[in-house]
Amino acid sequence: RHWRRRPRAASSAPTKATPETRAPRRTTLLRMLWLLLTYRSRGPLPLLGTSRLSGRVWPNDLDSNLHMNNGRYFTLADLGRFDHGLRSGLWERALKRGWRPVAGDCGGRFSASLQPFARYELESRLLGWDAKWFFIEHRYKLGERVAAVVAVRYLFVSKQGPVPTAEALALIDHHEPSPELPEWIARWRDAQDALVGQLKRDAGLRR
Repeated sequence: RHWRRRPRAASSAPTKATPETRAPRRTTLLRMLWLLLTYRSRGPLPLLGTSRLSGRVWPNDLDSNLHMNNGRYFTLADLGRFDHGLRSGLWERALKRGWRPVAGDCGGRFSASLQPFARYELESRLLGWDAKWFFIEHRYKLGERVAAVVAVRYLFVSKQGPVPTAEALALIDHHEPSPELPEWIARWRDAQDALVGQLKRDAGLRR
């Protein structure tokens, strides 16, 4: 009996990181560590206050068009969210309880390129919340010009599951209602909810 060797299936294991793919992640982790060590020196921040961080476009931020890669805007926005959360006290107290902040959706609008070695300012502010999600806006600014806007909705997750925003806000004794969400954020939220519903229906059809 003759045996034929079957072709090997493509491996589902993650591709081994190269120095090029590791570098941005390593840099972001170092920046996050620096924020953790220095956030107290930047002073407390009101929950609805604006975090401002200065940055520069480095070679590992660039894409083939030699401006900042669109994915980096979302990655660096994590730093603004981290700084805002720590300085407002919300993330500090949530993390002490073992709650993890988890992004559910994000979207971006790019108006101007960030060129190599350009200096920019990252402004991050909480726009509001509903029963489940916090909505935060990140603006990349070149002087007074807004180069890009990234919107993120996130929540905290405990061992028991998602934490309602009211329960999270109680950690910092904040019991005021949310400011009215900007219309564009409300429409974006509704679009994301519609997408989630469609994905659930699609998953049900495949079962």
